[in-house]
Amino acid sequence: QVQLVESGGGLVQPGGSLRLSCAASGIIGTIYFMAWYRQAPGKQRELVAYIDTRQINYAHSVKGRFTISTGNAGNTVYLQMNSLEPEDTAVYYCNIKTNNRALNDYWGQGIQVTVSS
Repeated sequence: QVQLVESGGGLVQPGGSLRLSCAASGIIGTIYFMAWYRQAPGKQRELVAYIDTRQINYAHSVKGRFTISTGNAGNTVYLQMNSLEPEDTAVYYCNIKTNNRALNDYWGQGIQVTVSS
């Protein structure tokens, strides 16, 4: 059974930093896409950053402040968030897509990030 476990969220003051982690277990097949999304209250879920086989990309609102990376084993994805702003407050979700004869789409349970003084 595939599990994605997120950690690292919490409450931080504006200008502060947090590092989110998402560890995947039970993956069968090749991971070809790893991403972070977020959803603020009353808003649609939005893509924050992703890594696929060819590139890394960021939402305009986080470019230059957030960095997505993967662990050496390839089954962990991180999101380093610097210079946090109140507008970054949301539930953050990791997403992993795999190819094992069929395409599979897995989501973490979500983790709260609150930026407030």
